[in-house]
Formats: sequence, C-alpha cells, structure tokens
Amino acid sequence: MSRRAAVALAAILAALLGVGAVLVVRTRPSGPVSGPPPADGTSRPSSSPPAPPVPFPPTGKVFLGLQTNLGPYDFSAVDAFAAATRRRPSVLQFSQGWAADRFDAGLLDATADRNMLPIISWEPWDYTQRGRAGSSGEQPAYRLARIINGDYDDYIRSWATGIAAWGSPVVLRFAHEMNGFWYPWCEQSNDNRPGDYVKAWRHVHDLFAAAGADNVTWLWSPNVTYPGASSLKGLYPGDSYVDWIGLSGYYGTAGREAYISFDQIFRQTFSDLKTFTHKPVVITETAATDAAGQRVRWINQMFSQLPNHPEVIGVIWFETDKEIDWRIASAPSAAAAFAKGAANARYDTAWTPNGVPRT
Repeated sequence: MSRRAAVALAAILAALLGVGAVLVVRTRPSGPVSGPPPADGTSRPSSSPPAPPVPFPPTGKVFLGLQTNLGPYDFSAVDAFAAATRRRPSVLQFSQGWAADRFDAGLLDATADRNMLPIISWEPWDYTQRGRAGSSGEQPAYRLARIINGDYDDYIRSWATGIAAWGSPVVLRFAHEMNGFWYPWCEQSNDNRPGDYVKAWRHVHDLFAAAGADNVTWLWSPNVTYPGASSLKGLYPGDSYVDWIGLSGYYGTAGREAYISFDQIFRQTFSDLKTFTHKPVVITETAATDAAGQRVRWINQMFSQLPNHPEVIGVIWFETDKEIDWRIASAPSAAAAFAKGAANARYDTAWTPNGVPRT
C-alpha cells in the first residue's frame, strides 16, 4: 500500500470509528533502503522481513547530523557536506513554521529514504515576518496563552495524526531557544507570562499522546545560558514530557566575537541541566565563524572535548548561511578538520528506519 493510500485509509476509518478515533498505519519499510524514492512520491515496499528495532545511537556512540538552508526541499547542501567531510549525516534537522507549513509526509519520506532521522524544529510563529518592523518576538497571534487555550488545536492535531500515521521515528524540537527573547514563544517576549511555556508544551504533548503519536521523541532545546537568559529550570516541562535535551551554541555570534572553545560555550549549561534532569543531550545547533581564522582550531577542539561530556549523544552542524555563513563544505581546511574528527569510531553510527531514538 502506498503511503498516500494508507493515510487516506486511516482518515476514512477514523471517521467511521467516530470523532477522535485514530488508526496508525505503518507502511514504511523497517530496514535500510537505497536509491532515490519512486518518481510518484510513494514509499518503497519492503523486500525483506521487518528488522527489530535498535537503539539510536547505540550506547557509547554519538551521531553527527546536519541542518542546511533548504533541508529536505533540496539535498544539494547535504551531498556537498558529505563529500567534503567524508561523513554522511545520520540526522537531518529542518524547520517548519505554524503560519506557513502544513504536515507533509513527503518531507519525512525524503529524509528517511536517505537514511537520516528527521528532527523537526516546529515553530509556533509566522517566520515570514522575521526582520520586519519591530521584534521578531512580538507576534500576538502566537502568544503562548493562545496555544494553551486551544486556539491552534486543530492545526496541532493535523500534525499529530499525520506523524502517527507515518509511523517511523520523528524527533520534534518544539519551540526551541525559549530561554531567550527573540521568538514569540519566549517568556521574555510577546506578553507571555511565567509558567506559560511549560503549560503550552504540555498541552501540545498531550494532544500528540491522544492522537497515538508514540513515534515522536520530544526534544526540549534551549539556547546555552547567557547573562539575561531565563532560568532553564523554570522552563523545563518535566522528565515525563521530555525525551532529549537540545542546546544551541556557537563561536562567533554577536557578543561572542572573542575566541571561545566548544567546552567554554557549553560547560556551564551542561552543569545547570544536571541540577534538574539527566536526559540525553544533543547539540542541536553549533558552528564556528572563520572571521578571525580560528575555525579549524575550534573544530579540532570540539572533537577533542566532546568525550568529556558523555551525556552528549549527538551533534548537529549548522551548515547554513544565516546572519553568518557557517558552511564548511566549501572551506577545504575546515572540512578536513571535521573529517578528521568524525573519523573516530565513536561517531560511526548510521540511522535506518528501524532505529529508535535512545532515551
């Protein structure tokens, strides 16, 4: 059965069973696949018995992932990175905004068909307004209270039922960097109130649970702490609502022009997290500028310092041109440094559709 037919069948049967009933149809092959997806956009049938689920990443391993400007809409940047670093990423992270993006199983198919686990940065805002007059964080239509009060429940359920029907693992990075001020879901912006973020997170999570979307891994992803940031503990939804912790941290962003190593960027936040949770950590966004000619040094130090943090199970390189050009595929010395570090056996871990995120 094609994925489109499966999803249509799920919708029909759900209607016959009654409002709120959910049928999860799992048609994705559970073993590795190869080659491009079929031209008609349907999922490729499995030619072998289903493989048993395996933890991803395995104990003692750290996965390497990627975020690009176009994500699963165009894999050219992924291919260029893989060729330059001699390391094909096992995870692809990409953004979807509530105002513009509807659930599209084709994006998940395209990602999984390349043996990459999809991580969706799911953003409750209108990203087309970024950079216009006023702060990007001021969008009253996306105030946390509106999420809590159910104004977006139909939209949330459309994603929950879609992901449940898709069936394979998906990581949902909902409303990231909430401890800052630059997004409408930050408690420091948009007339949000203390406690609203946790209430909104739990509300969204509960709608997914009601839809039977048990294939979702929940990734709570703050920015690394900085002077003026909101307290992480007060924004944490609780261990029963979170599977992975994610962190964003860079060398070279505004205010961090002086050289600062990977360990210096993340160390304090690692320590803060341990006071209230011991969930696995993924570096969900990181990269280094070469403005001062220090990028190769920084990448070398990142790989040498990562083993000091056994709680880290994955690193996602921000291979984008956004505010700063972080890309290394076209920078031979930086790509070579990444290739050298990634060649260590601890990063030799691939994802296949039977890989279940390790929690």
